[in-house]
Amino acid sequence: MHALIAAIACFLSFTMCSCSSSKEEPQPFISQPKAPQDLNWQFESTPVWSDEFDYTGKPNPEKWGYDIGGTGWGNNELQYYTDRLSNASVENGILKITALKETTENREYSSARLVTKNKGDFLYGRFEFKAKLPTGRGTWPAIWMLPTDWAYGGWPKSGEIDVMEHVGYDQNNVHITVHTEAYNHSKNTQKGKSKIIETASTDFHLYRVDWTPYAIRGYIDNIPVFEFINEGKGADYWPFDKRFHLLMNIAVGGNWGGAQGVDPSVYPQTMEVDYVRVYKMITK
Repeated sequence: MHALIAAIACFLSFTMCSCSSSKEEPQPFISQPKAPQDLNWQFESTPVWSDEFDYTGKPNPEKWGYDIGGTGWGNNELQYYTDRLSNASVENGILKITALKETTENREYSSARLVTKNKGDFLYGRFEFKAKLPTGRGTWPAIWMLPTDWAYGGWPKSGEIDVMEHVGYDQNNVHITVHTEAYNHSKNTQKGKSKIIETASTDFHLYRVDWTPYAIRGYIDNIPVFEFINEGKGADYWPFDKRFHLLMNIAVGGNWGGAQGVDPSVYPQTMEVDYVRVYKMITK
């Protein structure tokens, strides 16, 4: 009797094991990010936001704020950014951002860094800046974009779009670049292109970025220079699905701008901006 009970128990145990091993647990569905298709997005013909600088005095406070301070700004820069008229002024239809050799707070140079944060924040669009660049060893002008909300974390996790960068020791070589967690200069993986513009500091040129869900494309005088395509790999590769704001500044020295030193005799130096225009992307 005991042998029969043992045999039955063994059979039931074997049956239960067989049943449970033949039955697979359902796996949760995990969606993978997908690269978007290029829908050939167009842009409205009338700016949704602009500054034509058709006034006199300080930059329009309804459109521009200031980053202020002399902390080095993460790049060992030498200037102190102010909100003074001597560093950022509008006259005769032109905005002038001027770097001066003058002791300001704890720094030997002053300059301005204009920002549209919470005054002009955008997700996708066409961004145009008509500008004439400064010159001289140690100058580092930039027209660029940063995330307003830093949704994916601190730099570079939430991204950066450089519409125009220039360093004075490499005259006329103009750069368009993006930075992300996967692609950034601290890893030497940044994505960008440069173009020689022979009259970058003597004539106005049009610096433009078209930003869509598919790509960020950079142009100089409406000629394509750079393309960064959304690979569909998530925020480390493409954090450009959140709102960004505009920045314009001249840094002095720093890790890149001061890589060959600073010539104090070239200052003051000015970046002139004829206009800034933002065109809304037409949704499809």
